Amino acid sequence: MERREEQPGAAGAGAAPALDFTVENVEKALHQLYYDPNIENKNLAQKWLMQAQVSPQAWHFSWQLLQHDKVPEIQYFGASALHIKISRYWSDIPTDQYESLKAQLFTQITRFASGSKIVLTRLCVALASLALSMMPDAWPCAVADMVRLFQAEDSPVDGQGRCLALLELLTVLPEEFQTSRLPQYRKGLVRASLAVECGAVFPLLEQLLQQPSSPSCVRQKVLKCFSSWVQLEVPLQDCEALIQAAFVALQDSELFDSSVEAIVNAISQPDAQRYVNTLLKLIPLVLGLQDQLRQAVQNGDMETSHGICRIAVALGENHSRALLDQVEHWQSFLALVNMIMFCTGIPGHYPVNETTSSLTLTFWYTLQDDILSFEAEKQAVYQQVYRPVYFQLVDVLLHKAQFPSDEEYGFWSSDEKEQFRIYRVDISDTLMYVYEMLGAELLSNLYEKLGRLLTSSEEPYSWQHTEALLYGFQSIAETIDVNYSDVVPGLIGLIPRISISNVQLADTVMFTIGALSEWLADHPVMINSVLPLVLHALGNPELSVSSVSTLKKICRECKYDLPPYAANIVAVSQDVLMKQIHKTSQCMWLMQALGFLLSALQVEEILKNLHSLISPYIQQLEKLAEEIPNPSNKLAIVHILGLLSNLFTTLDVSHHEDDHEGSELRKLPVPQGPNPVVVVLQQVFQLIQKVLSKWLNDAQVVEAVCAIFEKSVKTLLDDFAPMVPQLCEMLGRMYSTIPQASALDLTRQLVHIFAHEPAHFPPVEALFLLVTSITLTLFQQGPRDHPDIVDSFMQLLAQALKRKPDLFLCERLDIKAVFQCAVLALKFPEAPTVKASCGFFTELLPRCGEVEPVGKVVQEDGRMLLIAVLEAIGGQASRSLMDCFADILFALNKHCFSLLSMWIKEALQPPGFPSARLSPEQKDTFSQQILRERVNKRRVKEMVKEFTLLCRGLHGTDYTADY
Repeated sequence: MERREEQPGAAGAGAAPALDFTVENVEKALHQLYYDPNIENKNLAQKWLMQAQVSPQAWHFSWQLLQHDKVPEIQYFGASALHIKISRYWSDIPTDQYESLKAQLFTQITRFASGSKIVLTRLCVALASLALSMMPDAWPCAVADMVRLFQAEDSPVDGQGRCLALLELLTVLPEEFQTSRLPQYRKGLVRASLAVECGAVFPLLEQLLQQPSSPSCVRQKVLKCFSSWVQLEVPLQDCEALIQAAFVALQDSELFDSSVEAIVNAISQPDAQRYVNTLLKLIPLVLGLQDQLRQAVQNGDMETSHGICRIAVALGENHSRALLDQVEHWQSFLALVNMIMFCTGIPGHYPVNETTSSLTLTFWYTLQDDILSFEAEKQAVYQQVYRPVYFQLVDVLLHKAQFPSDEEYGFWSSDEKEQFRIYRVDISDTLMYVYEMLGAELLSNLYEKLGRLLTSSEEPYSWQHTEALLYGFQSIAETIDVNYSDVVPGLIGLIPRISISNVQLADTVMFTIGALSEWLADHPVMINSVLPLVLHALGNPELSVSSVSTLKKICRECKYDLPPYAANIVAVSQDVLMKQIHKTSQCMWLMQALGFLLSALQVEEILKNLHSLISPYIQQLEKLAEEIPNPSNKLAIVHILGLLSNLFTTLDVSHHEDDHEGSELRKLPVPQGPNPVVVVLQQVFQLIQKVLSKWLNDAQVVEAVCAIFEKSVKTLLDDFAPMVPQLCEMLGRMYSTIPQASALDLTRQLVHIFAHEPAHFPPVEALFLLVTSITLTLFQQGPRDHPDIVDSFMQLLAQALKRKPDLFLCERLDIKAVFQCAVLALKFPEAPTVKASCGFFTELLPRCGEVEPVGKVVQEDGRMLLIAVLEAIGGQASRSLMDCFADILFALNKHCFSLLSMWIKEALQPPGFPSARLSPEQKDTFSQQILRERVNKRRVKEMVKEFTLLCRGLHGTDYTADY
């Protein structure tokens, strides 16, 4: 990372009266930061202080701020400034000053050992950073030296203070290593050095932890220190004694949390699975916690049960494969699995009475994966052992998924209910996964239990038990193909026998029927068993989501078997829509369901049903069209237009068929005459225009109108053809009055589907030219306020080039203006707009040879495009967009090579362009690399990423780690 020279006083006079970074000014700025009530002054002070911390003067004022007469806030800032200087600007420190800096830090740490703890920690972090920068060459035994220095008897600080200061230093050292900005090669060297140095740390920690005289605060710090060191992937066998001591410490309530953290960190390190003997020794230690776990559960001590469960799961989840491999120890591992089962089934309702069971779910996935990964013979042995365990797991999970009593559930907060909902989803996912292990027997098992429950006359069953069993079925049926299951017919037969006395149970019945909709499509004779339940539920607002989504699934999957029920479904749906039982989104789903349903009827039937279904809405819309616009009638208009959109989204009387090329969308012909959607659209077209005339300046209404046609076009494809001329005309009028992005998006759909057809080319071309001309005028007036319009316009241009490049041959198209506007759009701050503009250029440049006006404009203005791209790479655009700009460079190189080779040398000639951080050699290397690569687009993207880091001064820093 390069050194930043900051200008003093950059935050202005508000932050400090003088313009330089002196002790006095820093103290004033800190006072302002902590005590000034004005938030603007606080922000100015913070900005100024950040500059002070990285200034050369920080070396001077940091030590003075640590003086004993300063308050802790000021001392803390001084210690933080030292850490920043050491960690980020190590190269600024002369080698001959290393020792004096080290000595000063040791002195300050010793002084603060009995002072402010937050300042002590920052000083320890600073010394840790110094040690990491000096290791291994300049300070070979850093850790051993630290231990020796703090154990010296001649210190003015008492033994406990020195001990705690040393432990703090040893704790932050590995943490600082994990977050340090060391180059990769240094990181490896330092890691190896620290691994050796742990030999100086662990004996000390063991001694302090096992020493009866060690006070609780020291032992707590020891456990935290151990926890920090194990994350450096210390061999597990070297940690054995400390892990055992940590298990003993679990009995001490003050040390419990720190012990859990240390044990879990030690067990969870990736390298630990190599030390199987040590892992085997840990199993009895974990099993030995079972009495403490049961006691904690009995006493309602959630913290203790949670901690012990974390330990058991850490061992099981991280090392199940290694432990399963030890076949002769199968019984002890099975005992651990049963302990985890106890944690899964811990008494009480999640998340109110317990929060532990959710920790265990991933373990069951891992164990199953490991068992199923063995070769056939070994897998068979383990299947025999673990299938009963997994059947038990299903019972436990379904018990945990049960709702509490209605009374208890009524006292739960909305947050607790939401957490329980998510928990049940996690259980559902686990059950679905377990199906792979248990197969069809799992469904039979659930079915038998449900059958026994519903047919037993001996004792009344709870709705919670029934609901949980159905939930288990639903979880599996939603994702697994149950079409060949022999228990589904029985289940469908049982469903009507369920006494539904509760909303949660009714919801699950609905979702279960929905999950079985594909099965119903293969067994249509059973539809009549469940459809009345669904239609009845539609009238209950509390079952809105489940009943509507289930009807939609049935209408989608079973539409060809529904004609006998169509009249009834339409009548019930119309009734609930008119009564406004459902919220807007469910009304939209219901319309989609009806679209699927009507698609399977004869055209006359469709038109008859459509008439009765939408006539009330058309009448309402006619009335609204006469009214003076106001917020309430706007909502009603948008709602009605939305209902029509959603109906037309799914009402499709023909089947789509993908062409072999994958580039065209085709439809099988409709033998029945005019498309019903087109008939309806033509009937309401005048009315929609009337509504539009009053609401043209309202983006929401315009969007809703465009959505009707956009969804119809997407569904009908070629069948929409009769509407093309009048829709093009209406869109032109709309866009001429008030340009809006939704109109451009609909134009793009029309270009996509109809521009290549000779019969429809004239109206589509006229619309394309009109919206282009209006948008270019908008650019002249200032397009910055309309990034959404510019985004949609760029997407339209790219689509036109892709589907019908002939649109760019028209003399009335000012292609030069289009090109210049697209270059301007590359400089917008909005990422989607920039992406869309890049997309336009990557479609345009390959057409240089085939479309003469395109070739001409690229020749004349391509240099301007290249400069805009280089400016963006140089730092003007977000780094996340670099791939898009790389695509333009690649296209220029591939299709305009001779022009690019001339332009790029000229463009990079001026000093400081595209960044003052670049040398002429770096620019030259970049241009040569780009010009050489005309085949591999990925390589160009890598070059651009590399170059943009150089431009931004980030090359070789930790900012690039995830880039």
